[in-house]
Amino acid sequence: MSQGLAGVRRAARERKEMKFTALLHHLTVALLRDSFYALKRKAAPGVDGVTWQEYETGLDGRLVDLHSRVHRGAYRAQPSRRVLIPKPDGRQRPLGVAALEDKIVQQAVATILNQIYEEDFRGFSYGAHSVSARILPATAPPARNSPPASGPSWDIAASRTVPAASFFTERSHRSPASQA
Repeated sequence: MSQGLAGVRRAARERKEMKFTALLHHLTVALLRDSFYALKRKAAPGVDGVTWQEYETGLDGRLVDLHSRVHRGAYRAQPSRRVLIPKPDGRQRPLGVAALEDKIVQQAVATILNQIYEEDFRGFSYGAHSVSARILPATAPPARNSPPASGPSWDIAASRTVPAASFFTERSHRSPASQA
């Protein structure tokens, strides 16, 4: 991790109310290179048809160009290639396959943002994150430092009619107020 990203993490830890408004300078050629090497080498090519091995040819020049486009505001993500993966029950699961450069930029941005959000995870946080590199089951007992029972809380109800795997492809994207 670069000193700059370590500083972002330190600021996130020490100043919880801080708003991070200038993070683009942390997206460096070195971070783009690390992000490229973090990708799966055998992943299917996206809509651009470029494989990991093809992109590695002339990598330094490609990353300098990508870095320049991102910082100039000229970089534009390409549409993802949609693939339908058959499921054992006969249904199909949609999958978006991003272009390789889009994956590199997404990985780099995630690396930067993780420096902030990882500091917000607690022992009672459910889900996967890089600090613990594990998934906590929903049935796990509350951690010793669980949040107090008082204060704000949210109830999230799972839909009984739409399977979780297809929630975002089958749900209405209109606001609840406009559906009334």
